Amino acid sequence: MSTSAPHSRRQTPMWRVATASCVGTTIEFYDFFIYGTAAALVFPKVFFPALGATAGTVASFATFAVAFVARPLGAVLFGHYGDRIGRKRTLISTLLLMGISTMLIGLLPDASTIGVVAPILLVVLRFAQGLAVGGEWAGAALLTAEYAPPNKRGLYGIFPQLGPAFAFALSSATFLVTGLVLGDGDEAFLNYGWRIPFLVSIVLVAVGFYIRSTIEETPAFRAVQEAPAASGSRVPFLEVLRAQPREVFLAAGSLTMLFAFFYMGTAYLTSYGTNPQGAGLSRPVVLGIGIGASVFFAVAIAVSGIVSDRFGRRRVIMVSCAAGVLWALVLFPLLDTGTAVAFAIGLTVTLIIFAVSYGPAGSFVPELFVTRHRYTGAGLGYNLAGVLGGAVPPLLAPGLAASFGSIAIGVMLAVTAVLSLACTYALRETSRSDLGREDEVGGTQAAATA
Repeated sequence: MSTSAPHSRRQTPMWRVATASCVGTTIEFYDFFIYGTAAALVFPKVFFPALGATAGTVASFATFAVAFVARPLGAVLFGHYGDRIGRKRTLISTLLLMGISTMLIGLLPDASTIGVVAPILLVVLRFAQGLAVGGEWAGAALLTAEYAPPNKRGLYGIFPQLGPAFAFALSSATFLVTGLVLGDGDEAFLNYGWRIPFLVSIVLVAVGFYIRSTIEETPAFRAVQEAPAASGSRVPFLEVLRAQPREVFLAAGSLTMLFAFFYMGTAYLTSYGTNPQGAGLSRPVVLGIGIGASVFFAVAIAVSGIVSDRFGRRRVIMVSCAAGVLWALVLFPLLDTGTAVAFAIGLTVTLIIFAVSYGPAGSFVPELFVTRHRYTGAGLGYNLAGVLGGAVPPLLAPGLAASFGSIAIGVMLAVTAVLSLACTYALRETSRSDLGREDEVGGTQAAATA
């Protein structure tokens, strides 16, 4: 019997846990993605006008990458409190930090008004966004994993994973509607139209705050807190690096391709699609294609997460990595044909390959770690992958394309897929783990290094 069974305290129904995790990650990633869309479409002109088109785009994506540097720090900070005081209160904190930071970006004066102070403040607020997302994902994933029945963790683990798909569609739709209402000309959109998606996010945060306030703490966390060993001071970050460093770093490598494909798809390809030197498509067409691709993206997340309960998380993720190696070499030659159809196929398939890894990741990564430092361990692995796969490729892509042609970007993505394939192969299968047993989760490697 699970150690979490003998609790008289009321437990939250699974449908509410699933809703809380999905709504929360949707809001957090909506805030994160509207920054990526704005970095591609607006920020080079608003915050870096003196640098010119190419250098301004590079500088804009550099501020986008700042959040990925902050994400591991957010994983450590919020992981500490998530493992010490609970998943629920920590998740509410990440939601509020993200919402306030995003709203302030929407209110930030541009470079023509306050000069160099504008991009400096933009970097500070982007860093705060990164801290929030760094603590968000692990907590949302743990919320479902620690509540779900053992044979359905893959199924329930898809709900926090669906958040980015919904958020990408929502952020694309918000920018599309704003652009259509204001007209496709740049003046109104650049002056104030781009700010609307950032300001609207505060309403979504209020909804998320209410929903997360109605859930109870997870049974697995309560069981650990009530155990005698839980007393005294401890530092989850040091614990996980002492007991399970292998899982932290292999999990980071396993998810690197996932991040590379996703952020190249949602951020870089948005810029590439509207760039006259790229696909040369109009802003409404690119944003409309993004909304359509999100549907396939969400379906692939759901299917892959569900089938991982039957075939195993590790096997499904490895299939995605292998497909990623091949697709990366095809993607940019396809995009270079310059048609809307080619762009739609390129974006959609890229997001589907990402989704096949991402669906099982919501249960796979938490299952690798013991309850006492699960929030910190899962968050570290996930967000280190974000630095390797989410920050580095979009920064390298413009230079690679300029020096060697767009095929060089495909080669870079293929290399990340090979890395992830090897790291996933080195990890154990986790789908039969008992998250209520401290000696079970993490496997023999954790016990050996403890």
